[in-house]
Amino acid sequence: MTEVLIPRAVRATGDTSPPAHRQGASRSAPTTLRIAEIFGPTIQGEGALIGEPTVFVRAGGCDYRCSWCDSLHAVDSRYRDTWAPMATDEIWQEVTRLSGGQPLTVSLSGGNPAIQNFAPLIALGKEAGYRFACETQGSISQPWFAALDTLVLSPKPPSSGHRVDWQKFDHCLLAARGCDQIVLKIVIFDDCDYDWAKAVAHRYPDLPLYLQPGNPEVDPETPVDLTAATERLHWLIEKVTADRWFVPRVLPQLHVLVWGNKRGV
Repeated sequence: MTEVLIPRAVRATGDTSPPAHRQGASRSAPTTLRIAEIFGPTIQGEGALIGEPTVFVRAGGCDYRCSWCDSLHAVDSRYRDTWAPMATDEIWQEVTRLSGGQPLTVSLSGGNPAIQNFAPLIALGKEAGYRFACETQGSISQPWFAALDTLVLSPKPPSSGHRVDWQKFDHCLLAARGCDQIVLKIVIFDDCDYDWAKAVAHRYPDLPLYLQPGNPEVDPETPVDLTAATERLHWLIEKVTADRWFVPRVLPQLHVLVWGNKRGV
């Protein structure tokens, strides 16, 4: 189990109380969830669980609009009419259908899945022996983070066009106490992102860190330039090794190398 040390900023104030939106989460939890897509089984393409057989439950809706977002169909409101309102039981039935009832990892992604209440789905899956992972930018905390097997916190670097609220990010860490594995994953597009990732690693030295080169080719209808993708990976590896920065693991987006930007894989 990951032992999460409270960041200095939180320790200094002594404030470990949950944000207001968490205090009333159970009372205002919706009976249905907005789902952009459910697909698999396939493999996890990035981060700590790369290569692991997975069924993906992609939530619709996000509080960010990153400049290089590769899942706009689960983010932008213009796609809202394609998101299905699904009850927890309906989602679970689809997960078990896709997996053939054989327990595997279910990845909650988005958009930002932390906008919604996945606690009932996690409880159903856990009873049947399934494992649950979630990837979120760390802008909204949820009590159900503690029930996850893996929480991937992926703060967005400067190239995204967003600034991270580190107080909210720290509350995500606090909410995730009890989660078996908490990791950082940062996408790197340029030197500024790289330097920023170093600062984040210094702030959270006890969290495993995964770096991956960014993919600017986000159109699902446009083939990915694999030569350019490999060059971006080479660039990032050379940056890390030249700096003798031996903290992060550098990984490709495996699914991009195999399927490009195709959806549902």
